[in-house]
Amino acid sequence: MAEIKRILVANRGEIALRAIRTIKEMGKEAVAVYSKGDKDANYLKLADAAICIGEAPSSESYLHIPSIISAAEISNCDAIFPGYGFLSENQNFVEICTHHGIKFIGPTVEVMELMSDKSKAKDVMIKAEVPVVPGSDGAIHDINDAAERAKAVGYPVILKAAQGGGGRGMRVVEEESALKNAFLAAESEAITAFGDGTIYMEKFIQNPRHIEVQIMADSHGNVLHIGERDCSMQRRHQKLIEESPAVVLTPEVRERLHKAAVQATKFIKYEGAGTFEFLLDKNLDFYFMEMNTRLQVEHTVSEEVSGLDLIEWMIRVAEGEALPSQESINFHGHSIECRISAEDSIRFLPSPGTIKEWIAPGGLGIRIDTHAHAGYTVPSTYDSMIGKLIVKADTRDQAIKRMHRALSEFKIEGIRTTIDFHKKMMTNPDFINNNFDTKYLENYKG
Repeated sequence: MAEIKRILVANRGEIALRAIRTIKEMGKEAVAVYSKGDKDANYLKLADAAICIGEAPSSESYLHIPSIISAAEISNCDAIFPGYGFLSENQNFVEICTHHGIKFIGPTVEVMELMSDKSKAKDVMIKAEVPVVPGSDGAIHDINDAAERAKAVGYPVILKAAQGGGGRGMRVVEEESALKNAFLAAESEAITAFGDGTIYMEKFIQNPRHIEVQIMADSHGNVLHIGERDCSMQRRHQKLIEESPAVVLTPEVRERLHKAAVQATKFIKYEGAGTFEFLLDKNLDFYFMEMNTRLQVEHTVSEEVSGLDLIEWMIRVAEGEALPSQESINFHGHSIECRISAEDSIRFLPSPGTIKEWIAPGGLGIRIDTHAHAGYTVPSTYDSMIGKLIVKADTRDQAIKRMHRALSEFKIEGIRTTIDFHKKMMTNPDFINNNFDTKYLENYKG
């Protein structure tokens, strides 16, 4: 493959700035795109060029494929970096990039299609001999089919949209009497959210941990794992705090988990950065949940403990470069990420507006990925996350203390943010003692 010289960053906010920085450090040129809602974003000045692609609504800009392809062509870009969200997992977009001779920095359409349908992905993982949650063998056809499969699996069960994400099209069913209404509700929500009402069923793992493995694969058949992350601190299936490594794992379980992710990656012939997400039960048995065929928000903690720049390696892999050996990666320390969102810390409702004061923390082991600053107006059009505060220390205990210190220094005035929530969690005995699961915050009183 030829060297990539000019990359269009098809995203916005902190991930756009993050990508621009790496692209420039690699000696390449970065082209930013922006909607009219982001026309005053500071990071646009750091790119080699910036092109307006439409109005503020995502459907008219960041999700509008013709505008993005046109921007890439008029700026002579030979590759597109998608980031996460928006078009990062849009198979049609990848095909169009290929048709126009533009390298999509990510996996192929075939693999993306294979893993995007969660019921199909589960079948693939069974063939790859990766543990999966017991459940329906593929999609559920109707309510009678659902009832039969629920009896076979055993209650409680969880219904999931095959094209789902973010908790939409998902219902937990404790007993048979609630199955019909839950099935119809999940199906209706899936149609509304994804345009596809296909539903599948799994055994509901009670009080699980959410553990994921970061992988990187090249076009030569080499696969690396970049450690694992614990993403169990969630609210309504949205991650709030992530850390690496996952201290709940024993060395033996960790080794099996990494091996399973690498094995699955090779089986599907994946290329690029991706993440395998698993549920971990109280017995430390893990089960495949889904694969994200893109970079994830929380990739930062994996970078901190491995010393790798994952975006750099995504680009190098896209250029045809071979990955280094697994043995060459030296994992060290513990890293925690807190997502800083423009939301109140109690109800987690969006709080758009203008930031009047912004005083960021600093010091050893502190990293902030953000596009926000004093005077920046947080729009109501997009996701409410305005940045990520990441710390690294030698141990988890030290990382927690460092995060609390950093959060105490972080001052944002003019809008409400989740900083206060994160400060409370860093002194929460359950969090400190690693005594929580994905349902913890449902009963948390603060």
